[in-house]
Amino acid sequence: MKIVTIHTEQIQTVFDELNDNFDGKIAFDFDEYTLEINNSFAKGTITGASFSDNISYVQFDMTFSTAVRMDFLNVLSTPVYFAYCSKGSLSHSFGINGEERKFKTFQTAILTSDKDQDNVLFFEKDVNTKLTLIIVGTQTEQPYLMPSLNQKVKETFFENNATENFFYMGSYNLKIAEKIEQLNAVTQTGIVRNLLKEGILKIILAMEIQQHSDDLNAFTKDVNGLTLKEMEEIKELSEFIKSSPEEAFTIKSLSKKSGLSPSKLQEGFKMIHDRTVNDYITHMRVLKAEILMRTSDLNISEIVYCIGFTSRSYFSKIFKQKFNCSPKEYKFNISC
Repeated sequence: MKIVTIHTEQIQTVFDELNDNFDGKIAFDFDEYTLEINNSFAKGTITGASFSDNISYVQFDMTFSTAVRMDFLNVLSTPVYFAYCSKGSLSHSFGINGEERKFKTFQTAILTSDKDQDNVLFFEKDVNTKLTLIIVGTQTEQPYLMPSLNQKVKETFFENNATENFFYMGSYNLKIAEKIEQLNAVTQTGIVRNLLKEGILKIILAMEIQQHSDDLNAFTKDVNGLTLKEMEEIKELSEFIKSSPEEAFTIKSLSKKSGLSPSKLQEGFKMIHDRTVNDYITHMRVLKAEILMRTSDLNISEIVYCIGFTSRSYFSKIFKQKFNCSPKEYKFNISC
């Protein structure tokens, strides 16, 4: 087992220490770090950045040829870590001798330790692990000012500002997985990229805190009757529809393709997308139509046909509901 020690939550130091241990190639662009690793020990990418309110993130997309233990030491503060596993699985313990708790694909965890304990992550050998770690510092540099976001996070999880070991394991959550995909899909550069990523990251943070709150109030416990395998099938099916929304999908054909019953399909789509299967298909078709309006020379009737609709009037109705203008007005405005 390889042991990696991270001495601070300061993002620059985190990446310097990761690079020292993994011998990769590090790049820095407008407050964002990217560490590319490709050697006999490890393959993959680690990215991260710092934002306002003492919030930062580190994202792992890694496969290690040996098990890795990563120790996050509490030297100056006791940050709160919001972890989400998009692929694979890993474990956490408070200190090297603490109880190991495993969280799997699509699960979230919120954790922090007291000043005498370190947070330890265990990465498995030969498993592609995708982990997003949002780090919220709890130090208050200017206590006389209005409470900042990180101070409010501290108040949420620390009663009377007392710090002690805290670990929460959330139920499966595919909505967070979708937001993380949005985070990784940002293509803009410079300050626009930074602002977009900060906005999405704080939405993810809000979703994780909301899930914790809902679980405490028993709003979501035991509601999700889907297994991990069924959720993976729903996610794969969602991506398939998204890539080819013009296909003549039916509940029967999608059920056959996924091996899930119609009721499981509807349950999964409602949980992930807050939509029925048919509503999701329609939504994806409208989004593709908007892209075609911006990127192709097709007229509206041709676009309607291309995306699988049979009625132009129905398409116009749902397009206007989403974009607040008719397809004709939209296409005219973008061509001006």
